[in-house]
Amino acid sequence: MKFNERIKNIVLETICLLFVLLFVYAAVSKLLDFENFQVQLVQSPLLSSFAGWVAWTVPVLELLISLLIIFNRWRIIGLFAALSLMIMFTTYIVVILNFSSFVPCSCGGILEKMGWSTHLIFNVFFVALSVLGICILSKKNISQFSAKPYAIYLSLISTAVLSTGIVVLFFILSEDIMHHRNNFVRRFPGDATKVGEIDLDFNSYYFAGAGEGKIYLGNYTAPLLVTTMDKSLLKRNEFNIHPNRTDFKFQSVQVRILPPNFYLIDGTVPVIFKGKIADWNANLLWNGATTFSHYQLIDSLNLVFRSNYNIKGESILGTLYFGSSPKTYFNANLLQKQIDGIFDVDGYLHFDKALNRLVYIYLYRNQFIVADQALNISYRGKTIDTISKAQIKVVDVTSRKERKLAAPPLLVNKSSAVSNNLLFVNSALIGQYEPLEMWEEASIIDVYNLNTNTYVGSFYIYDYDDEKLKNFFVLDDNFYGFIGSHLVQYKLNKGLLSTNVNNDQK
Repeated sequence: MKFNERIKNIVLETICLLFVLLFVYAAVSKLLDFENFQVQLVQSPLLSSFAGWVAWTVPVLELLISLLIIFNRWRIIGLFAALSLMIMFTTYIVVILNFSSFVPCSCGGILEKMGWSTHLIFNVFFVALSVLGICILSKKNISQFSAKPYAIYLSLISTAVLSTGIVVLFFILSEDIMHHRNNFVRRFPGDATKVGEIDLDFNSYYFAGAGEGKIYLGNYTAPLLVTTMDKSLLKRNEFNIHPNRTDFKFQSVQVRILPPNFYLIDGTVPVIFKGKIADWNANLLWNGATTFSHYQLIDSLNLVFRSNYNIKGESILGTLYFGSSPKTYFNANLLQKQIDGIFDVDGYLHFDKALNRLVYIYLYRNQFIVADQALNISYRGKTIDTISKAQIKVVDVTSRKERKLAAPPLLVNKSSAVSNNLLFVNSALIGQYEPLEMWEEASIIDVYNLNTNTYVGSFYIYDYDDEKLKNFFVLDDNFYGFIGSHLVQYKLNKGLLSTNVNNDQK
């Protein structure tokens, strides 16, 4: 009997020593590389929304549990706490591998070298060790725990159920917060891999349209020039548009392509020319009285635009049918005035064919609008940053009867694009737990699911020749960015293109 007791004592002490070594090493590793550990938690599908306090709580708990295990008086509590923590870690891995939309990086230290499956086996081994240690200690001194032997087994089961439940609850809450009530914590569920580039020689190009395997680019400084290339940016051709009238006082002519047609539009005149890309001859289709600035074609005879509608020059969204009997319709309630109704509602206008909705995203606040072709509001969405009111200062120059910005405004959304039910936004603001050095060498793109009004994730587009991303467009899983005089192409990971977030629209 004494020999058996001696063996049990050695086993118990070994188990306690292993846990102390494990937890102290893990805690110290996390604290020494705390910033990296916090960033890893941010990328966790279970803990993204709680990374701030969890990053401190976990190493503190590991050190506290180690102290409890060291002292005999508190050892049973320490072993139960160790069991609970190891069950949480194990459940975490099971959820990551089976229920998460993506698999993040592992934890730090030596354990970072393990794969997720190996890590799971490692955790299960330590769960078994903690159970063995509790059973040995409870039988050795049952009065320390309970007067009834079977109570130890009920406690083990209760600990397992409670620990598992906590992790599952974290997963549910964190995902809901991350997608619907994000507190400016970015997640990177997939990579954007650079696959090509082309030097356009000038930085005055813009995206004019795509179709039939081709990309069409317009040029602000050469408005009648159209450049075409394949989606791999390998074949390049140039064409000149030939309008049948040039007697207008053009100011901001741009090209839009909807194969097999192209359109030459200047909203300041205002005129719309139409022609076939087969010959690039443009004929005047519409010459009206309604001027407009930003616009997007909906189909071959309809466009949506932004214009000014009252004596103060405040902005408004409208639609134009430019067929045989032209019609114009305005909705004064879509753009929401905060300060002046001009600068505070400035933004980008898009039309998503897959969703059949127009999208308007503000420049200076964390809001966007989704509406149908008739300008009926579908919903008002928010980006993940916290700037809900435009931070601008406007002054009136009475001598010139002009209104100007008195100081540079706080830019929130630099540029944007829509594709296949997704909204892509080049954010101007750094989020929580993000390394400043990344912002010095890359631009960040946030992705939103327009079907479910949810945040999907983010990715980086790196600077080129010390120049940052200026504008971009997305075609299926291809991201094209204008950086200086270059057009760069990135391939997007499936994790960035998810349109299947199983949440009701909020």
